[in-house]
Amino acid sequence: MTAESTDPLEGTPLIRPSSTEHPLYDSVVDACRTVFDPEIPVNIYDLGLVYTIEIAEDGAVDVIMTLTAPGCPVAGEMPGWLAEAIEPLPGVKTVDVEITWDPPWGMDMMSDEARLELGFM
Repeated sequence: MTAESTDPLEGTPLIRPSSTEHPLYDSVVDACRTVFDPEIPVNIYDLGLVYTIEIAEDGAVDVIMTLTAPGCPVAGEMPGWLAEAIEPLPGVKTVDVEITWDPPWGMDMMSDEARLELGFM
């Protein structure tokens, strides 16, 4: 017999789930879709750069995102652009955007729309 482990499987990303049931979720996603990586003509949400959107009851929005590469020239500016897109939404009190490199972004994280736009489909 083996003891059951409550540890996550090796390689499983330790990213929190998004607050998809929150009434603000769709508006926050729409705001994310207004932010573009200047080097790629697809919004950051459909590129798969937004990993988690967590919305608290009080309207605090926490976003965990990544960039296409650690050397991305807009690495310092992208979190601010995203926060500026989300902050004006009715019901949003605060926005915190965190960059993570784990798991690293890959082209398999893009939506079908993004793949089509970039000619990968």
